[in-house]
Amino acid sequence: MTKVALVGAAASLVGIAALALGYQAGRTDMVRAAPDMSTITASTTDRAEIEGIVRNYLINNPEVMIEVQTALNAKQEAAQKEASTQVISENKDKIFQSPSDAVFGNPNGDVTIVEFFDYNCGYCKKALPDMDALLQSDPNLRFVMKEFPILGADSTRAHIVAKAFKALMPEKYLEFHRDLLGGEGRATEASAMAIAVKLGANETEVREKMKSPEISQVFHDNYELANSLSITGTPSYVVGNEVVPGALGADALAERISHIRNK
Repeated sequence: MTKVALVGAAASLVGIAALALGYQAGRTDMVRAAPDMSTITASTTDRAEIEGIVRNYLINNPEVMIEVQTALNAKQEAAQKEASTQVISENKDKIFQSPSDAVFGNPNGDVTIVEFFDYNCGYCKKALPDMDALLQSDPNLRFVMKEFPILGADSTRAHIVAKAFKALMPEKYLEFHRDLLGGEGRATEASAMAIAVKLGANETEVREKMKSPEISQVFHDNYELANSLSITGTPSYVVGNEVVPGALGADALAERISHIRNK
């Protein structure tokens, strides 16, 4: 926690301090540092005086605020995980079986990883070799790609080309995906179209398919799903009943896959 955060937290005084003091109630190593509340008599129990006592206590024991913030973060993370688990349970088909998503690896695999990605996400680019490594080493892995363009108009247009290309040439979409996500520079409509044409697509047909309202509907559905899962960045994964944010690397994802299989 930064100094700014600590100062801001301490400024809450009575409310936060009450939580801090309560949190510390059972700690013998801190008891001796706590203010002597017996000195607060009827003549001195006005708000300003109490706030002064609390303020001095927090200044002398700033580690209390760190412990309170740590406990609060853990509680919030647990609550978020529980909420995400429920959302995943209620939306399994949308998450794991949407016909609009590309599926790489074994379509009948025993474990599915779902990745929300953006073609202009630097971390998604770094995570591409992780996906390839997992697919190569695990013949029973099913990898679902959810297009989640959140990094501006270029991303949106590049993803529209991608969806149109996938609809016309699904057998070459994996190659298209690797070329666009693994390429240097920013993904744009032009760069995506160049790859599509290189792989044999007819540009006129692709542009016509880009007008399909189904494409924008897919993005809308993915945005809503991501929002319900509290996904705000890319890459983000759904593995089993868990949302896993960030590019963790092949080894960390493999551990989660192993955990699911060993349940």
